[in-house]
Amino acid sequence: MEAPLIQQFAALQQRPFAVDGPGAFNALALELFQLHARHNPIYRDYVHALGVVPEQVVRMEDIPFLPIGLFRSHRVLLEGLEPALTFTSSGTTLLRQGFGGGAPAATSSHHLPWPALYERSFREGFRLAYGDPKEWRIIALLPGYLERPGSSLVYMAEHLISATGDPHSGTYLYRYDEVADLLCRSEEEGKRTLLLGVTFALLDLAAQHPKPLRHTTVMETGGMKGRRPELVREELHRILQDAFHLPSIHSEYGMTELLSQAYSTGGGRYTCPPWMRVLLREPNDPFARPATGRTGGIDVIDLCNSASCPFIRTQDLGRLHADGSFEVLGRFDNSDLRGCNLMVEA
Repeated sequence: MEAPLIQQFAALQQRPFAVDGPGAFNALALELFQLHARHNPIYRDYVHALGVVPEQVVRMEDIPFLPIGLFRSHRVLLEGLEPALTFTSSGTTLLRQGFGGGAPAATSSHHLPWPALYERSFREGFRLAYGDPKEWRIIALLPGYLERPGSSLVYMAEHLISATGDPHSGTYLYRYDEVADLLCRSEEEGKRTLLLGVTFALLDLAAQHPKPLRHTTVMETGGMKGRRPELVREELHRILQDAFHLPSIHSEYGMTELLSQAYSTGGGRYTCPPWMRVLLREPNDPFARPATGRTGGIDVIDLCNSASCPFIRTQDLGRLHADGSFEVLGRFDNSDLRGCNLMVEA
């Protein structure tokens, strides 16, 4: 690999944070597409298998999205780069996609040559949604994630916890009594607190320690992990709202294969940071876009994901709104079959 090309790759780390509108977003997305179509072996093969001529792609909406399942079977990374850190999924479908549980699956691997880029992405994303972490006490109730290595969510939570500077911020497994005592302390102190939790653990806490929370924001990250029956989002949020006397439950939308998160402050309607965008595809035609307000498969452009692949075709179903916010409505299992088959046939 020639040094100028490596330098070009490295320069991508700062550019997503300079995006200041649709024009700049589209321009950088198209530039990254051309780069990955030439220098990302897996993505290049996928684009070729689709019969797409990169030079003819001039609209962001026409960029091919890599099926997320390929992260389970291939090393997805720009050529010449080596990972400094690798995140792995749990091997359970949908653990971080808001609808935890599902059948065991092969784990995905996401290789990061620049961990600092992920750190800036989640710090800036959190700041835009919730302000300076120093203003918060963060309690991360993350059993399941903490019990295995390679979790991107734990990596994010631990760094945000450190950024709070609060001695009572921390990660917790099944110490529900301790978490409940800490929440009581936060309420007595009037301390602004974020309770970030995997879904089944929040339900356990709600059942064992219901209490009014006036100074605490509860954020669920998804994830039943086979511990409880599946619930639709509305029912889950109703249970947590009733237990903690809260007007809304917040949510985080992220996954192992991405480097950015979208947040919902209630009602399951997510907002992306400026360097991330969601598009929808028709469920029966992955290359057609449904009208705004209709249901479709979720495609994600994550400009921070510049080293592996910025264009990810997820297995989630969603609804996109005119303001760019989106909802996650469920999942369909065949969203990546066409792409994987094309890779096999190529």
